[in-house]
Amino acid sequence: MSQAQTPPLHTLTEKQNFALKKLTIMCYLEGTSFLLLLGIAMPLKYMLGMPEAVSYVGPLYGILFVAYIIVLIITASKIKMPLRALPAGVVGSFLPFGPFIFDHLFKKHLRG
Repeated sequence: MSQAQTPPLHTLTEKQNFALKKLTIMCYLEGTSFLLLLGIAMPLKYMLGMPEAVSYVGPLYGILFVAYIIVLIITASKIKMPLRALPAGVVGSFLPFGPFIFDHLFKKHLRG
């Protein structure tokens, strides 16, 4: 099977399904931490002069971002993602709600 042909969701092996579940979890964790950073911590810092929230949420987001990219790369190799999926997942992580949208669209692609 070539890199451009991702197997349908129902034909994935148990290991591939497990990798996909880990990617989904990381999408939601990374996306949520990014929204917390942008929607709560940054406004608290710049509007109310309370930088403490950024000092907690910022490093958490950074760790989750790196973990998300690692899990994305591992999952891409295990389930033979199309070439455009990996850059789409990375770009999506820089956009608010991007990881959620990427996860939804990728699973839709896998379902056929």
